[in-house]
Amino acid sequence: MKSNLFKGIMMAFMAVALTSCSKDDDVMPNTDQTIVEIVSENNNFSMLRTAVVRAGLTATLDGSGPFTVFAPTNDAFKAAGFTTEASINEVPVETLKSILLYHVLASKVNASAIPTASNTAVETAGGDDIFVTKGEAGVFVNGAKVTQADVMASNGVIHVVDKVLMPPMGNIVETLVGKSEFSFLVAAVLRASEGSTDVRAVLESDGPFTVFAPTNQAFMNAGFASEQAIRAASPAALTSILTYHVVQARVFSSGLRNGLSVDALMGGPLTFDLSADATVKGTSNTSASRITGVDMVTENGVIHVIDQVLLP
Repeated sequence: MKSNLFKGIMMAFMAVALTSCSKDDDVMPNTDQTIVEIVSENNNFSMLRTAVVRAGLTATLDGSGPFTVFAPTNDAFKAAGFTTEASINEVPVETLKSILLYHVLASKVNASAIPTASNTAVETAGGDDIFVTKGEAGVFVNGAKVTQADVMASNGVIHVVDKVLMPPMGNIVETLVGKSEFSFLVAAVLRASEGSTDVRAVLESDGPFTVFAPTNQAFMNAGFASEQAIRAASPAALTSILTYHVVQARVFSSGLRNGLSVDALMGGPLTFDLSADATVKGTSNTSASRITGVDMVTENGVIHVIDQVLLP
């Protein structure tokens, strides 16, 4: 059920892969300063600094360590919905602490001695895994690009990333249940599971899986006017549709490329186009579905949001 094109995604290595790049706004290393001091003095990290203070992690990240911190820029925080520093201070402390610890390794990991690897699972200080990939396109952590590596501090190292990394909130089903925009999809999973294939059990198993998740509006556009209409549909028909939205691999947005074709769990091909908007197309779809959200990490895979139901 796995395409050969995804073999690289499934490779497991024992190291984290990182690299560096040069930009005009690069953070200048200063090994006489701690991680907190470097973050505090760089204007591109003002929102990260606010988050560290709010979460009560200043003393920790100012301590002896050593640590590796994947540091989101202000633009990364804004893209994640934190429009101002005040919005960060509205987040519950424990929630913010969990998010920040998902960016921290309890060891110092430099770039120079790290081999190329794909989807390497690395445990964070918060206990959850992040997945690091290095390839021709660069270095990515959960699909977030490392824009600068090896900012050395006295108590560790900083690698700058362009997205805020969000820790998993459960398995695929638990994550979908927790988001109202996927209530139709959840209803479809439950109804399909009443048939010969327990789709819910599959999506709650170890995986890993990648799910291209249609929104409620996508289901409406496909002719399912309500959750009641979904509950009245044939379990076998829903199973055929739903398993066409699942790939048996952990595929972040950084693992997609223009022209890629891969078999879904039910066996049919999915085709990707990244030439303009990122899209995915099913065999029977007259037009491609836009990928409107990416890299939602779960305990057993990753979810990407799409605006059409894929048809095998």
